[in-house]
Amino acid sequence: MATLDQCQEAVAELAHRLTQAGDTVRTHATDRTISCRVLDLAVTFMAQLSDGELTGLQVVPMGSEPDPAQIKLTITSDDLVALVDGTLGFPSAWATGRVRLDASFRDLLKLRTMLG
Repeated sequence: MATLDQCQEAVAELAHRLTQAGDTVRTHATDRTISCRVLDLAVTFMAQLSDGELTGLQVVPMGSEPDPAQIKLTITSDDLVALVDGTLGFPSAWATGRVRLDASFRDLLKLRTMLG
């Protein structure tokens, strides 16, 4: 099981990649709230995706407040770290149920474009 610190580093790396992607993300991502529930650590990372940047990152205990995010990922700590370091691909993780994604159809289409 990955630690909370390792997961925070993984989320920070994702935020950095979104910023580096610049115009690609700005073209496909409008203002959206995003959450990433890490089941085995019982925490949720919450942030705002705005103008191609992930801002306002918070770590909250699961169940301490409702999750109002428009895009919700549910994953284990090990799989989160593996996704970010490239040893686990998102399409296969999603297809096998290792990652759960809850979003509107419109957001799913945009995410598909962003993820290639």
